[in-house]
Amino acid sequence: MSNHDLAAALENADLIFDRRSLEREIARMAVRIRNDYAGARPVYLTVMHGGLPFAAQLAMELGQRGLDLEFDYLHATRYRGATTGADLVWKHRPATPLRGRRVLLADDIVDEGHTLHAIRAWCLEQGAAEVRIAALAVKAHDRCVEGLCADYVGVEVPDRYVFGYGMDFHEQGRNLPAIYALR
Repeated sequence: MSNHDLAAALENADLIFDRRSLEREIARMAVRIRNDYAGARPVYLTVMHGGLPFAAQLAMELGQRGLDLEFDYLHATRYRGATTGADLVWKHRPATPLRGRRVLLADDIVDEGHTLHAIRAWCLEQGAAEVRIAALAVKAHDRCVEGLCADYVGVEVPDRYVFGYGMDFHEQGRNLPAIYALR
């Protein structure tokens, strides 16, 4: 298998969660989030690029349940196409003022949490009253940054290289409607 061959990666991967299962879990998350934000209009920050498919689906589920959101996005990365992280690079910061606001970050996965930890800290530095994290997936391991966990979790994935539904395989496969794990 070539390091960057998506078709070969799919042949050497296990289907972990199909689209129907993921959409069911996202709908379940939306109920809890709607209840927690009743009477509020949170700033809904999508973490690009990986968070986009999940954030869009979650936003629709929240809207269906009557929770209005103020949309913005951010793009901060430690990977830049690699499989291991480096220093955080900000590609875009949200334009919406966060001072005194409740912020909900929507991202594809909490692996070790370094990127989300830095993003959450930045939001708090901007004066956010509260920052919560909604993640489609969390990895099953004990290597997370201390004090970082998702407030709302869709599914738990194995401690393997996972891709699909926002997560990439060498910048490919983010739009696959399922989550796969390499064998």
